[in-house]
Amino acid sequence: MNRTTAFLPEVTFSTFILSLASSALVQLGEVTNPETNRLEQDLRMARHSIDILTMLRQKTERSLDNQEQQMLDSILYELQMKYVIKYKDCSKDTAV
Repeated sequence: MNRTTAFLPEVTFSTFILSLASSALVQLGEVTNPETNRLEQDLRMARHSIDILTMLRQKTERSLDNQEQQMLDSILYELQMKYVIKYKDCSKDTAV
């Protein structure tokens, strides 16, 4: 094992979903971007990340165990609610 892979978690369905969710939180401006140390918001990319998670839920519907399914459903719900709030706030800011 080299230095680059020594600190990476094992790739599982759960870690993959958590990675996508973390990216979505950064894109929503909920979490500091680790590359810039700033809060940044990109709702278009956040919507794309949420769409990927939704597609994964649809494609894996009957193959996940209960814990994985609950985790994915919970993450998707939280991200979708945060997206709606951010989208509404953004719409209010641009309304004349």
